[in-house]
Amino acid sequence: MTKRLNPYLSFDGNARQAMQFYQRVFGGELTLGTFGEIGGELGDAPPGTEDKIMHAMLEVPGVLTLMGADTPPGVEYRPGNTMAVCLSGDDATALRGWWEGVSGDGGTVAVPLETQMWGDEFGMCVDRFGVMWMVNIAGPGNPA
Repeated sequence: MTKRLNPYLSFDGNARQAMQFYQRVFGGELTLGTFGEIGGELGDAPPGTEDKIMHAMLEVPGVLTLMGADTPPGVEYRPGNTMAVCLSGDDATALRGWWEGVSGDGGTVAVPLETQMWGDEFGMCVDRFGVMWMVNIAGPGNPA
């Protein structure tokens, strides 16, 4: 039986832009469903939400499944710093490319991607959508 844990991100009306941004950074296949499309199957979408994203999924085979949505009406949007998406492994080229993607274009670097005392390259940033990312590239002799 297959099991996996994947991040599900909430956005304040810009889920479409955020998920399309992540697709440009990571590649993969992106599916988007609006409140109007999905809600229409289940009943009427709340007024003003017809074009907002009810569910998005970015699948990068063998690497990442990232989901997200616009916060639905009646649910408070509260961004915070209690969760980060961590990208790790030993494929330094891919991980550095993803780092450049999420930290650039309006992102804020909190910890530059550089070798740390434990021997890995590590960096931390907040992207332009307010999502915290950590990247860890395994150093020589360290497990990926």
